Amino acid sequence: MRQRSHLATGALLTLTMAACGGAAPRPTNGSTSDLEVLYRARTDSTRMRFTEADVRFVTGMIRHHAQALVMAAQAPTHGAGPSVQILAARIMNSQQDEISLMQQWLGERGEPVPEVMIAGTELILHGTEYALHMPGMLTPEQIWKLDEAQGTEFDRVFLTYMIQHHRGAVTMVDDLFGWDTATQDGVVFKLSSDIQADQLTEIARMGRMLAALPDVPLGGVR
Repeated sequence: MRQRSHLATGALLTLTMAACGGAAPRPTNGSTSDLEVLYRARTDSTRMRFTEADVRFVTGMIRHHAQALVMAAQAPTHGAGPSVQILAARIMNSQQDEISLMQQWLGERGEPVPEVMIAGTELILHGTEYALHMPGMLTPEQIWKLDEAQGTEFDRVFLTYMIQHHRGAVTMVDDLFGWDTATQDGVVFKLSSDIQADQLTEIARMGRMLAALPDVPLGGVR
């Protein structure tokens, strides 16, 4: 025990003398700022790894998601069944969050950020030159038909059109993955992968919900 105490005291004394004598190395004044500059440079480099295909996808998906919000918002006011209302609420929550994420992504990279405005069944977007035509989007006639439906018929029309809409989103992801240089940006890769997985899962769920509804009336859903 005495030997260990003696060694510890000696080590402490050596450190104290080194500190008093100025022998201990000190970081240079610029070390912290140098690290900050390096971190910012690496962050900026990561953010620069995006392509026009990424921008087109993100911009188009904002409009695509926005129309899904228009559709889902009608469920509570059109007598939708409980399962359809739960599904519509989930779609609204998840896709609104993704719209905010995509708007932030565009803004951080100096790209035009679409502004989403919804008034009833009317969808207005500003600053979205790329988001003109996307697969799966409902026509004005289909939006009108959805708005006219009530109760079980609304459930049928909603599920039919939302399956169409989701398939369009999956097509957009597949098209994006077809570009060799696209999705190198980590946010775009995760976003597109999540959209693909979520929408394929919901397509399967909606197919089962649609099959469980009463027989399709004459004329069906167009």
